[in-house]
Amino acid sequence: MKTLIAKGRIPVATHFSPDSRRFSIKDKLLLGLSLSDYLAQAIRNPFNWILAVIFTFGGYVTVSRFIFGLGYVTHSSYDYPWGLFLGWGLFTMVPLSASGFMLGTTVEVFGRHDFKPIERLALLNGLLGYLFAVIFLQVDLGQPWRLIYPMFVSLGPAAVLFLVAWHVATYLSVQVAELVPAFAEWAGMPKLKTFVKSIILGLTIAGIILSTLHQGALGALFTYAPGKVHPLWYSAPFQWFHYFCSSIFAGLCMLIVVSTICKKTMAWRADRNFLDNLDRLTLGLAKGATLALITYLVIKVIAIAHDGDWGYLASGWGQWFMLEMTAGVILPMILFTVSIRNNMAGLARFAALLAVLGIALNRLNTALITFNWKLYQEIPHWREVVICITVYSLYIVTYRFILYRLPILYTWKKDEEAVG
Repeated sequence: MKTLIAKGRIPVATHFSPDSRRFSIKDKLLLGLSLSDYLAQAIRNPFNWILAVIFTFGGYVTVSRFIFGLGYVTHSSYDYPWGLFLGWGLFTMVPLSASGFMLGTTVEVFGRHDFKPIERLALLNGLLGYLFAVIFLQVDLGQPWRLIYPMFVSLGPAAVLFLVAWHVATYLSVQVAELVPAFAEWAGMPKLKTFVKSIILGLTIAGIILSTLHQGALGALFTYAPGKVHPLWYSAPFQWFHYFCSSIFAGLCMLIVVSTICKKTMAWRADRNFLDNLDRLTLGLAKGATLALITYLVIKVIAIAHDGDWGYLASGWGQWFMLEMTAGVILPMILFTVSIRNNMAGLARFAALLAVLGIALNRLNTALITFNWKLYQEIPHWREVVICITVYSLYIVTYRFILYRLPILYTWKKDEEAVG
């Protein structure tokens, strides 16, 4: 890739080639390369070989799940109805995808246009996170062609899952619309971009409402099983608020992590506006994440005090809880504070990684590890692990495919700029 870039052959960031020839959709999809050159550079990438192995083996196991049923790939039972497909794919990926409504609110509602260079990355992170959460859900439920039934046919308006399903579906539509301007620039459809930009404020407000509701509703799902989740991870009056508040710093920290990966691996596809401002924007995101971490910590302490669960802290589960809170909340909060005071973007990135791992641990603890804590701990089936790796690898490939092409990390050049 670097060799091709040095020769000036890629990347495509305009509708016209250096010889003033208009690029076709095929040219844009292949990044301005011939098909043979594109395949050659793809084969030279060792990461693609790893993905090929994962998709070959994991694809077989995933197809087997739909042929032989859920019991073939999981240990799911009436005792443990939620495995990795939901514990990781839904309960973890959804809060990590909250960057979409967070940055949309910051830029479009509060007018912080200095965050523009990473707004589209945040929106894309949100869109793909929710999309693949739905895919994980379909792998767990099976029969994806019946997805519309609980929403349109067998209605359950009193059920939290009905609420979550409608919120996720409508919010996905909002996120697709919010990224239409990037696609319109790439496809050369200025009228479509102008139309969407005219309603972007309404889309952003809709996203705020929908995302706020379903982030909390995910926590409310656990009120279906009172007494099963360990009291340190469950509080009926506060569960929805725990999930909503934690999604705020989870989304911001995930955006820091993703933007760092882009800077390290896709600098060739990012423009100076993104690269030169990233350190400053990282520290700005760190400020918001710190405030959310403080709020989350206070609410957790209040919940323990309200429910009278102090005694559990002296148990083995209490030590596990303190490890989660220390490594995933308190330590990132301290590191964020130090990084902001000393203008250390690198330290903020490390703190964000800890917070992302911390929220993932929290969701797995709530949905899997401490679920039925009085009975036994279920170990996921190896086929379930393989399918999760396969679907998440597809998520990475989709993420990379879009970042290579659409103006997410860079600004699309106008026709007069390209010709000039």
